Amino acid sequence: MPINLRGRSVLTLDDLSPREIRHLLTLAAELKAAKSAGTEQPHLSRRNIALIFEKDSTRTRTGFEVAAYDQGAHVTYLGPAGSHIGHKESMKDTARVLGRMYDAIEYRGFGQKIAEVLAANAGVPVYNGLTDETHPTQTLADFMTMREYTHKHLSDITVAFLGDGRDNVGLSLAIGAAKVGINLRIASPREFWPDQSFIDHFNDIARDTGGQLLVTESVEDAVKGADFIYTDVWLSMGESEDEWPERIRQLTPYRVTTAVMEATGNPYAKFMHCLPAFHNAETEVGAALEKQLGIDCMEVTDEVFESQASIVFDQAENRMHTIKAILVATMAG
Repeated sequence: MPINLRGRSVLTLDDLSPREIRHLLTLAAELKAAKSAGTEQPHLSRRNIALIFEKDSTRTRTGFEVAAYDQGAHVTYLGPAGSHIGHKESMKDTARVLGRMYDAIEYRGFGQKIAEVLAANAGVPVYNGLTDETHPTQTLADFMTMREYTHKHLSDITVAFLGDGRDNVGLSLAIGAAKVGINLRIASPREFWPDQSFIDHFNDIARDTGGQLLVTESVEDAVKGADFIYTDVWLSMGESEDEWPERIRQLTPYRVTTAVMEATGNPYAKFMHCLPAFHNAETEVGAALEKQLGIDCMEVTDEVFESQASIVFDQAENRMHTIKAILVATMAG
């Protein structure tokens, strides 16, 4: 049966079936190949997309902008200070205004319910560019990158996620893993584990796909035999800086080091990170933490980040290709 996503919103990977996820990954690979070959055809001419960013971004903004431009669409960027949203105008009213002017809306911000209000009232597709709860476009890019670096089917690979097990990237990765049958292991301090209702939700999905989830405090148990080691930044946007030292102390045992990569026992294991990454002290925040805490990295060492095993910039590029696939699949005629 043909897959038709036209007019659909993508707020979470729960919105997509396993077949629809694989369809988007295949379409993304085709669009990437066409762009590389110079044969890409625009399918979104005369389309207009509003990009709402309540949180700043590098990869999400550029991914949506370049994807849209490649396909002939126009975008309007509405940054944290670029509209009345939330100050003089509710998100519901904003949705009803933008839905009359634009063919689709991207939202990157805070609570998932805000994205849901947008989708319920805009009358056009709404795409989640990141909320506190989930990051679906990132996970699609991750799966695309995994496909490029293994001969295995997604349902045959093992992924270890190290760090904050309640992190929006980790939770989104877990839902995606459940959908496509990945063996996912989350290594995290117990106080950072996903809650039982989330684990139950994973298991409900995985009954039909063969996906597996292990949540453990043991890095060794998580990484053994893994094909991919994944981590995310430890310092989330909006988190109080006063909490940083304790958070870093708790998560330091889950730093990705050369020893962690070797503990996989898999010489072909790859390192993944959604970026930005604190792998050295060459940023303002990194330099300040080095001075305050005497550390030169957080979630990953520079040695691993810059190694041949690191595929983080492939992930970053693939954000654009998978976003483009979503735009084409939901808006093209």
